[in-house]
Amino acid sequence: MKLEVLYEDNHLLAVYKPAGLLVQGDRSGDETLLDVAGSYLKQKYAKPGNVYLGLVHRLDRNVSGVVLLATTSKAAGRLSVQFRDGTVDKVYRAVVEGRPPAGGDQLRSWLAAKGDSRGVTRAEQEVFPGARESLLGYNVIESQGGWSLVEVRPVTGRRHQIRAQFALAGHPLLGDVKYGSQRRLADHRIALHALNLTVSHPVGGKTLTLTAPLPEDWPWPVFAEKERTS
Repeated sequence: MKLEVLYEDNHLLAVYKPAGLLVQGDRSGDETLLDVAGSYLKQKYAKPGNVYLGLVHRLDRNVSGVVLLATTSKAAGRLSVQFRDGTVDKVYRAVVEGRPPAGGDQLRSWLAAKGDSRGVTRAEQEVFPGARESLLGYNVIESQGGWSLVEVRPVTGRRHQIRAQFALAGHPLLGDVKYGSQRRLADHRIALHALNLTVSHPVGGKTLTLTAPLPEDWPWPVFAEKERTS
């Protein structure tokens, strides 16, 4: 596949990850974003050996959006600290079932550190052994029929956080059957897109906002309109 580059300099490479593409390898052996980005750098700069790519955050396979990679170890180390300390601003778009409170709200709950045998992250309103407190804020952009388009800003960075917290609140993401959605989308994708990522540049400290436009097949408002007329 052709890599869609959103930003590039001597230390960073920000790219668009389509839904369905793994960020890094798993048992499937399928092509990954790291494979594609590595090939891009080798070809562009005529590098004979392996290129350095530091993975400082991830997106689930069935999620689209911006992914930031470090191309130097210095940048990787400094970016990892930002993600670990929660100083990175992340903005997502999601389509959820139902109508959350108009305007917006916060979701605060407790999530397990690992998934269960099905890969589902346990989420509860009360603390349980091994759980970590999880917090996100959201704004309702629009509601149609039984669906809502929301902007989500995670405060913490937990595994499947947005998916698990909205499911716990009774508003699973469109297409996310693993977390209770009653509707499927093509190719197992879910209606979650990493829209913006704002970091301090690891060399110089300049604020850098990286944006991945919504994909052409983003299911809003098409899906909501189809549901309303069916």
